[in-house]
Amino acid sequence: MNKKLSLAVLLSGSGTNLQAIIDSINNGKLQADIKIVISNNKNAFGLERAKQCGLKNLCIDHQAFKDRETYDKKLIQIISKENVDFIVLAGFMRILGANFVKCFPNKILNIHPSLLPKYPGLNTHKKVLENKDKEHGVTVHLVDEGLDSGPIIGYAKVKVDVKEKENDLINKIHKIEHFIYPEILSELQEGKISIIDNKIKIDDVYCKDGKEYFI
Repeated sequence: MNKKLSLAVLLSGSGTNLQAIIDSINNGKLQADIKIVISNNKNAFGLERAKQCGLKNLCIDHQAFKDRETYDKKLIQIISKENVDFIVLAGFMRILGANFVKCFPNKILNIHPSLLPKYPGLNTHKKVLENKDKEHGVTVHLVDEGLDSGPIIGYAKVKVDVKEKENDLINKIHKIEHFIYPEILSELQEGKISIIDNKIKIDDVYCKDGKEYFI
């Protein structure tokens, strides 16, 4: 791609992944412009982060809409005006409907705190500990119409200690997230990763399982 990426970031909470992307832009590693930050939660600290950095931001409260489809239509309307390369889901705690996904083919990225396809959905850290898994991780994937089921772009693993507590695991995973999301965006910008017809191409080779990243 090589030109600067233009991004829309959607979030619902504290916005630490947004901050990691902002930091990567500021230190010159990621060549990108964040055109807009949107939250469905007016109290999301991620909106405050956007304000502090002078980024365009707004809350579109899902509770003000009668159903998911109506809400998604509003999102589509606003994001379409920004003409972004990618829509980056950074802790956006809503499932986007089929119409939204179809409007932005090959453009919606999500980060998920598990080694997909293992543990889609919520409570991934708890499931890892309950099942005594020896490793855990983070996956960045393209969003399709299923739940955390789109093609995998990249992932990173950590070992799970026998006596590990859930909060310790969460902190480990956050560190990986803050590394891998900006890294993958940077590689998309540089053309090392490309997305073609819902397939992931890494270094000119189609890759079904995504690229493993090491911290």
